[in-house]
Amino acid sequence: MKCWGKNQDGQLGDGTTVDKSKPVEASGLARGVAAVAAGWSHTCALTSSGGVKCWGNNQDGQLGDGTTVARNTPTEVVGLGGGVTALAAGGRHTCALLMTGGVKCWGQNQRGQLGDGTTADRVTPINVAELTTGVIALAAGWQHSCALMLSGTIKCWGNNGSGQLGVGSLLLKVTVTDVTWVAPTAVAVTAGREHTCALLSDNAVRCWGDDEQGQLGKDTKVMQRIF
Repeated sequence: MKCWGKNQDGQLGDGTTVDKSKPVEASGLARGVAAVAAGWSHTCALTSSGGVKCWGNNQDGQLGDGTTVARNTPTEVVGLGGGVTALAAGGRHTCALLMTGGVKCWGQNQRGQLGDGTTADRVTPINVAELTTGVIALAAGWQHSCALMLSGTIKCWGNNGSGQLGVGSLLLKVTVTDVTWVAPTAVAVTAGREHTCALLSDNAVRCWGDDEQGQLGKDTKVMQRIF
């Protein structure tokens, strides 16, 4: 695994806090990395054995190592030494998809983006309430998270000030909530800072949330679309 760019919080994982304009190897990750996710100033790697390691800014516990101490080299996420199939990193939180189809999240929870029914930050992974099975993909925005279900539906939770949860209101949700559409089904989901997009089974793309910069791809820009 190699990283480059800003490194003020050690998010490149090379043991320094010096910015790099060329790729540098993340310490201890010369091989065995299956996937990577990058947040605002932290980075996480999924290993080929199904474990998770994170590094960088840890102000809100987004590294999941039980502390709020920044790390400039990869550190193991508590309780996730195996059994993980995918990662999603938000602004200051991180989520992991488990082999069981369940989801665990950790880090900042100011707007309920961890989905545990509270707004308390978590320095180690916690279960997302009601998502113990059936999840096949994850996406994380600045302060919201979404899960693609085996059924082709999408569930989201967290900040909703711009309608990024797609639930028909602007109210934040501290637990999992269904995105409000019926058909066609979704096959992929991704999240930006305050908007969300889904690839549908008919190859169409549908987006919702903040549209101030035209990020929803409509002809006219509006501040919010709640779906």
